[in-house]
Amino acid sequence: MRKQRKTTRVVFTAMFVIAVASLGLAGSAQAKLVEPFTKFQYCPWHNAEVAKCMYATTNSGEVKLGNKTVPIEKPVVVQGGYTEPNPTTKLSKFIAATNGVTLSKAAQNVPGGLAGIVPEASSPALVKALIKFFFENKLTGLTSTLELAKPASEITISEGNLSRRENVALKMPVKVHLENPFLGKSCYVGSSSSPIWWELTTYKTAPPVPNASIEGASGKIAFLEEGLILQLNGTKLVDNSWSAPGASGCGGILAFLVNPIINSQLGPTTAGHNTAILNNTIEITTPFALEYIEEENP
Repeated sequence: MRKQRKTTRVVFTAMFVIAVASLGLAGSAQAKLVEPFTKFQYCPWHNAEVAKCMYATTNSGEVKLGNKTVPIEKPVVVQGGYTEPNPTTKLSKFIAATNGVTLSKAAQNVPGGLAGIVPEASSPALVKALIKFFFENKLTGLTSTLELAKPASEITISEGNLSRRENVALKMPVKVHLENPFLGKSCYVGSSSSPIWWELTTYKTAPPVPNASIEGASGKIAFLEEGLILQLNGTKLVDNSWSAPGASGCGGILAFLVNPIINSQLGPTTAGHNTAILNNTIEITTPFALEYIEEENP
């Protein structure tokens, strides 16, 4: 069984390497190929450092932070370019999208809304009065938005680990923005000085207890547009070993009251209590392909 699995991994890796390499050797194209390439318009492919362009869409999955699980119902996009892998680390450095949106902001609904986060019965009198006001006006919805906590250059990616299902495929610093009129505009879990570090893999995780191991998937290879675009369908990136700091900035001038309430409802957010499961479609092309398409369609 182990031998069969090893053989499968070797075959998949070989296919992936050949597939990615062939992007720079594709044959003829026609003007009709313009539209599929528009998704790469914000890849910094004129930058000499950029070896590949990536457009990855998370279509589903979930993020569990302490006691709260938020399903991913609205697509989240990671886009930009990345360098050739470092000869020593085998990791590629990410280069930001030219429009400044390397990680798109998609507000996901938190099940239970504000009522599921702030328990009126145990809140201080002033907080209870404000909650009641918002409840009466039916402004109890709560959203959670994933944002980059540091520059895109802090993101690293490994094509090898992605295809071979080994170690970390994508490492990125994030923070979670909790939004509701009551919480104000600055309620975050994680920050630029204290980010949440996701080390996502397509293989199996080895988290501390009480979390148990979960398994990702590298997806299936497909060629689009005469081989100019490599697509990985069904890629599953997972990490349930990460830790998160407490919430901060929640409730505006009442943050000193509200932050502890948010944190008490989230429960422990140390390593072993959180999970990220991202189901993706990943598309990759090269500066060569984009330059060719641009020349064909002035």
